[in-house]
Amino acid sequence: MAIAPSSSTATFPPEAPRHCPLCPRLVAYREQAARAEPRWFNGAVPSFGTPTARLLIVGLAPGLKGANRTGRPFTGDYAGDLLYSTLLAFGFARGSYAASPDDGLTLADCMITNAVRCVPPQNKPLPEEITTCRGYFTARLGALPNLKAVIVLGRVAHDQTLTTLALRKAAYPFRHGARHDVGAHQGSAPLAMFDSLHCSRLNTNTKRLTTEMFHDVFRDVRAYLDALPRS
Repeated sequence: MAIAPSSSTATFPPEAPRHCPLCPRLVAYREQAARAEPRWFNGAVPSFGTPTARLLIVGLAPGLKGANRTGRPFTGDYAGDLLYSTLLAFGFARGSYAASPDDGLTLADCMITNAVRCVPPQNKPLPEEITTCRGYFTARLGALPNLKAVIVLGRVAHDQTLTTLALRKAAYPFRHGARHDVGAHQGSAPLAMFDSLHCSRLNTNTKRLTTEMFHDVFRDVRAYLDALPRS
């Protein structure tokens, strides 16, 4: 399945401008954070990784004291501790993670983005905000020519990806550990989507998600990518 922006999203770039004006509620929340903490990033957080990546990881949205503070996805909160240690363990990152955008960590064959680029109140974007940000997400997918696999962290990321690919949600139910074959990216190699519960502190504290469960998803993705021929 080729991923091309629809007429309604054709003018969107892969990355939102830092001070994206499109969602009034999110703009107001960003500005409130900026007044309280003017040294924070307080903007639409750009994706992190290489444009030649075969793997895209899709989160929900920046955390207030995590990516909204640091300006790098999943950097500065517990979710990033688990995600980046996992990426290092499975060869999708190099260096050391120190919860700071200047820690020198790089991603290998991988990119991280979010379904919604600006921090939402209570980590809960509204449906219309998810829809609005889909233009950037569609463009982000379209700008990854080597994409072979997507890991979606949680249901919002799962649904955003399916809608972007024009696929019926009922045909691809969200389930931790599930793999969905969702067509071919840009008309070439197959594209697989892997479901995972979000690596939030809430999910890990309640044991809905354990480190072993999270690692199992990345182990499956690693095996899937390693089995594909290199272009």
